Amino acid sequence: MVAEGVKDPAEPEVQGQCSCGAVRWRFRGEIPDATICNCTACRRYGVLWAYDFDGEAIDVDDPKSALKTYVRGSGSLSFNFCSVCGNLVSWRARRPMADGRIRIAVNLRLAEPEDVAQIPLQCFEGLHSFEDLPRDGRRVADVWF
Repeated sequence: MVAEGVKDPAEPEVQGQCSCGAVRWRFRGEIPDATICNCTACRRYGVLWAYDFDGEAIDVDDPKSALKTYVRGSGSLSFNFCSVCGNLVSWRARRPMADGRIRIAVNLRLAEPEDVAQIPLQCFEGLHSFEDLPRDGRRVADVWF
């Protein structure tokens, strides 16, 4: 058993940071997939999302308060950018779920390529139908360029 607050060495962890290093994120545990979305925002940002809940598998560290938010449309989520270098770091739900948890996603493109290369891709049709598409066997390494 691992004491609370101490990292379990057997638990995988992926970290990412913006270009200037002002904002960092950490994803603890296995990342089941990287979502690539074709909605009007995500396709323009060119992001790959890993989802979980704020303070559970995902922690975002912003010690200099560099994150700035952009809220679009209905305002159900915010896109969070580093105000120093402009990198899109995460999106975060603006309202908690019924169980009180806050949904969040981090941009896997801010991680080291070798740390996320083998994560399976999940294509999400966010432009028209708002549904996951069948998996086609591709991984993050297949869309790196």
